[in-house]
Amino acid sequence: MSQGPLILLVDDDANDEELARIALEDSQIPHRLTVVRDGAEALDWLSRYGVADAGPDETPHLILLDLKLPKVDGLEVLDQLRQDRRTRIIPVVVFTSSSEDRDLFEAYRLGANAYIRKPVDFREYKALIIDVGAFWIRRNRTPDPGQDSPAS
Repeated sequence: MSQGPLILLVDDDANDEELARIALEDSQIPHRLTVVRDGAEALDWLSRYGVADAGPDETPHLILLDLKLPKVDGLEVLDQLRQDRRTRIIPVVVFTSSSEDRDLFEAYRLGANAYIRKPVDFREYKALIIDVGAFWIRRNRTPDPGQDSPAS
């Protein structure tokens, strides 16, 4: 699908990328998918968004973030996202194979919106991607990242 909210997938595994692409396309959830392969590339891509002629001109509606990434791990990516005013409110779903409690707790401490273990079975994987997409793309509302919060 070429129209719809932008989803940024941060994952170094080509098989997981292909599974996510297939599941999202089959879900009929309007979206555009951009994939980056490591944490450094994710931070670079996100640091350029909104800069004229330097990168993406649209904020991702959702970031699907693996934790075990080359160069910069997913927890560091999450930490840096939450420290930047432009990216701190983008929903981040940690989508990982890690079952370590310390990763779970650290992801939430750093501001993850959800933590999901990747299923091994493709049918479960596809159903999960459809559920995630349905909630974060169709149901959830987020403020415009460039907009300052209203006065209290």
